[in-house]
Amino acid sequence: MMRVPSTEVQNNFGKYLKFVEVNEEIIVTKNGKDIARILPCDDPRKSLVAEGAAEYQTREGRVTYEEFLELVEASEQRFELIDGVIYNLASPSYEHQYAVNEIHGTFYNWFKNKKCIPLTSPFDITLFKAEDNICVVQPDIIVICDRDNMDPKGKYRGVPTLVVEVLSPSTRSKDILKKLELYKQCGIKEYWMVDPKNNLVTIYSLDQNEITDSAAFHKGAHDYVESACFKGLKAALADMFL
Repeated sequence: MMRVPSTEVQNNFGKYLKFVEVNEEIIVTKNGKDIARILPCDDPRKSLVAEGAAEYQTREGRVTYEEFLELVEASEQRFELIDGVIYNLASPSYEHQYAVNEIHGTFYNWFKNKKCIPLTSPFDITLFKAEDNICVVQPDIIVICDRDNMDPKGKYRGVPTLVVEVLSPSTRSKDILKKLELYKQCGIKEYWMVDPKNNLVTIYSLDQNEITDSAAFHKGAHDYVESACFKGLKAALADMFL
C-alpha cells in the first residue's frame, strides 16, 4: 500500500495506474490526510493465494526500472521486473521450499570457507539486459563469487556465477523461457532448473550469450546432480524431492 499526495497522483496518473494494475493499493493524501483510495479491480484469472508469480503487462505500457524501484520501496509485496513486465511473487508451496532448503543446505556446506557464497531469496539481483532494459529478479538460490560488488547498503551490484530456480506450476514458462534467456544474456555461467513435478534437474552452462552445454538429472536414473562450473559440487536427488 502506497500513500501519495494528490498533486503527485494528478501529475503522474499513468505511473500510479501501472502500480494499481500490479495489485498495489494507492492511498491519495491531501494536507497529510487520506482522502481517496485507488484499488485494483478483481480479476478471477489472477490469484495470489497459491504459489506462483502473476504476470502483469499493464495497459499503460512497460514499467521502467525507476518506476519499479519506487513501487518496491513503498510496497510490502515482492516483485520481479523482466523486459518491462512486472511479476508479483506469491508465497511458495511446501514442495518448492523443501527443494530450496535441501539444495541450499548442500551448497552451504560445500561452499563453507570458500570464496563464493550461496544465498536464498528474497534477495534482489539487478541485471542489465540492455541499456534501456534493466531487470530485477529474485532467484531461489544464487552463488556469488564477487562479494566486493556488495554496496555499503548491502545491495548486490554484480552477476551471480550460478543461479537455481525451482519451478512452480504458474512460473514454469517464466523460469524456462524468460529467465533462461535473461541469464544467458547477462553473464551468469550456470543455471539449475529444478522441476519437482517431474523429479528432474536440468543444468545449463552459459557463456557469451550462448548455451554451451546442458545436462539432465532424473531421480531414479541418477543419484546426484553435479555442477559443471564448480567441480565436486553435488546434490542428492533423493533428498531434493519429496
